[in-house]
Order: sequence, then structure tokens, then C-alpha cells
Amino acid sequence: MNFIFITLFENLIRPYFDDSILGRALKNEKIKIHFFNPRDFTANKYKKVDSYMIGGGAGLLINTEPLAETIKAVRENFNEVRFIFPTPAAKKFTQNDAKRLSKYKNLCFICGRYEGIDERIVEKYVNEVFCLGDFILTGGELAAMCFTDAIARNIKGVLGNEKSLDEESFENLLLEAPEFTKPDIFENLSINSEFLKGNHNKIQVLKNQMANSKTRFFRPDMFHKVIAKKGKK
Repeated sequence: MNFIFITLFENLIRPYFDDSILGRALKNEKIKIHFFNPRDFTANKYKKVDSYMIGGGAGLLINTEPLAETIKAVRENFNEVRFIFPTPAAKKFTQNDAKRLSKYKNLCFICGRYEGIDERIVEKYVNEVFCLGDFILTGGELAAMCFTDAIARNIKGVLGNEKSLDEESFENLLLEAPEFTKPDIFENLSINSEFLKGNHNKIQVLKNQMANSKTRFFRPDMFHKVIAKKGKK
């Protein structure tokens, strides 16, 4: 898959792909990353790409012309591109979105800066908008990286053990159960003895119970959906 980033700050994103799982995926060509900078598509000799908002208001917006030309350049270089704009004024990104988007060949993230981008760019060129959470960032790069990470790990061959995807949070509407490693006792805290007995069926039952309890405590909204789903069976 090609991950394409329209950004004024390539160096904020590129180092994230130097190490760990995504670094290995990039090296093995399971994913590829590309960058397009609106400054390269402006006629302004100073490479200025921001202007004040029409109608007033604090802050600046990225100019429409260079951003539109950048998007057109992406289209010229890649076929069937899915354009995504991270913005707090959208629905929250979910694991289901990550799984669905992992099926596309070319995803392009338009990373806003300042106060964002002109709404007409969103209406004309963007396919989907997503919110990372109920808070404001200084730019779209960090959100785009989070979305990319979540999407990439659902691509075949990116994870070393793809079975781990089945046990993660948000699968089956539950948060992931607590996990433990050695030593058995750490600072006077011990793990449930059932984990040490090797009975995988009982361990799975225990994990399900813990996942339910964790979800009920931290995400009652999700837990109510689990209850409702069970009630329909």
C-alpha cells in the first residue's frame, strides 16, 4: 500500500517509519510512503502558502490554489487515491475504519496547519474526514501518523503474528484483557494463578471475564453495546 502525505513538514512524519514494525514493513515493501509539499506548487516567490480567513477570525488557513495543485499532482502520480483529511470536526476514527481502509492501494492524508484548510477543498477533493479525539492538535501530521499506524498493521505481512489482531481491543466490542509477563510476583503484586496452570480454556474464560470488567469500567458505552448484542441472540 502507498501512504501519501500532503504536508508542509515532511520531517515530522518520516522518522516514524525508521524503526520497529512500520520500519520493517517499509523495508520489506509491504508499505511505501510518499510526500507532497504545497510549497512546491505555489506561484508565490516566497513559497508562502497561508492567508487570513475571509470574514475574520484568529489564525490563518492554507491557501486553496497550492493545495488543490498538490492534490492534482498526487492524482497524476497515483491511480484511485482515497483522500483523507484529519480534523476535529468529524467522526472519530475507529478500528473498523482502520480495517476497511487497509484494503485500499493508495491513501493520501491532507495534513492541515494553522487553522486548517478551506472547506471547499474538503468538499471537492476529500473522500473521508476523521477525528483522532476530542482535542485540538497544532497540525494534521500527528493524526495522520496515528491513522497510518492503525491501518498499516491490518495489512497482510506487516505484523509478525497476524493472530494478535484477533485479540486486540475493539474486536468483539471489548477492550483487550490485561496481559502479564515474568516475574510471577512483582513488587508484592501477583497474577491470577490460573495463568500459571497451562489450561488454555480456563485462561481464555478468565481473559474474557477480565475484558468484560475492563470494558465496563473504562468504556461503559461499549459495554452497553455488548449487552444489547447479547440480548438480541
